[in-house]
Amino acid sequence: MSGISGVRPAGIDNVFYVTLESKDMLSTLTRYPDSDTLAFEGAYYRLWSPSTSKLASMIMKGMDIPLGKNSKVLYLGAASGTTVTRVADIACDGIVFAVEFAPRPARDLLMAIEERINVMPIIADARQPERYPPFLNKVDVIYQDVAQPEQAAIANANAERYLKSGGYLIMAIKAKSISSIENVGDIFREELQTLGKDFQIMEKASLEPLHHGHLAVIARYK
Repeated sequence: MSGISGVRPAGIDNVFYVTLESKDMLSTLTRYPDSDTLAFEGAYYRLWSPSTSKLASMIMKGMDIPLGKNSKVLYLGAASGTTVTRVADIACDGIVFAVEFAPRPARDLLMAIEERINVMPIIADARQPERYPPFLNKVDVIYQDVAQPEQAAIANANAERYLKSGGYLIMAIKAKSISSIENVGDIFREELQTLGKDFQIMEKASLEPLHHGHLAVIARYK
């Protein structure tokens, strides 16, 4: 028995609020149930904590997330795959190209997506999109969460090669990865200015208090 007493849509494909012990909790509908998955009326849901996922935090803050069940996504900064699998749940009939370079997270990523047919791992440096495998072509969305300097420049370079005209960027800017001494507000302004060369900024929001020093950005490629 799952303990779920109700389910309601969260406004994004395959994302729902499930009522569990009188509390509404964010979740993704999944085709890949495991020991942590909750069943309700023949469907399977994975609870999704905004404290461990910046994308979940964006959703909880009411941002308009441009992802759907058929989305083709380039995910930069895949890390161990925790949020990658959520994007794959959302884009269940699309595909997620998950880019990670660091050896240990890349190994964890491969384990996390082992059974998922709609995730393609790319072991590469997001700063060098020209070195990605040749099978990668234009995508609908870039999702970026990298802990590197020049984060906006990385987004622009990847968009130039792989984002279709009118496509979207979902980005979490991490200030401390850019500078540990510069004012956080100044860092965000500089990164937004760089993004503005190639993107129209649609939304931005602080991810405080769950993700300190992070700014979420939704932008449309010009």
